Amino acid sequence: MSILSQLNSVPMYLICGGIIAFVAVVCVIFLVRAYRAGQALGMDTTKMKRTIISSATFSLLPSVGILLGVIALSGSLGTPWPWLRLSVIGALHYETQVAQAAAEQVGMDTLSAAEMTPQAFSTIALLMSICIIWGMTLSIFLNKKYTQKLTSNKKSGKPGFGDMAMTAMFIGLVSTYIGRYLGGFVSENGLFTFHGDYIPLVVMAVSALVMAGFVYLIEKKGKAWVDSFSIAGSMIIGMTAAVLVGLL
Repeated sequence: MSILSQLNSVPMYLICGGIIAFVAVVCVIFLVRAYRAGQALGMDTTKMKRTIISSATFSLLPSVGILLGVIALSGSLGTPWPWLRLSVIGALHYETQVAQAAAEQVGMDTLSAAEMTPQAFSTIALLMSICIIWGMTLSIFLNKKYTQKLTSNKKSGKPGFGDMAMTAMFIGLVSTYIGRYLGGFVSENGLFTFHGDYIPLVVMAVSALVMAGFVYLIEKKGKAWVDSFSIAGSMIIGMTAAVLVGLL
């Protein structure tokens, strides 16, 4: 049995599916309790139902980006594990980045089923899980103080350290990817030969232009609802561009 068959086996589906089902049940319980609490407070049930429907509707298209992440990772990690990671607490940019970095550290040239081994998968899965738990863990002890700091920053009208840190971290992350793509194109097949893979650069440019269009609609045209679809839309159009360039 191949490693990919093992990662897509029935036991893996049962383990990951059981965890996802548990989380889904907890969400339903909280939904019911919140609805009943709203009724107890005298809130308009029609407005609450409308809010539930609109929230569910606006969650569908952004979730396409998550589905794309599951599909992208399923070719190397199987379907159950990416499904679990991206359904419960994972983030698309985090999971793909950490999985790729872990794969390189265990000696794989790239994150692929052809090079995957049980030991490599165990390391990748463990790293993907361990690195993301600290937000929840630290929130138990520091969330109250952090929330108070956010409130004070809002009153002062000045951006807090958290906002600046997240912005700096995101810029660093994007710069790392761009540098890697540029370096691969320039010197992947020899120093300054400019014969490397240029498809990532095309995807990056197309996705950036699409996102810029979404930002324009949001900030200049006042279409705030577009924000819910910006990431998924940029990803889908960027992936479409990759397919078209690959065919050409």
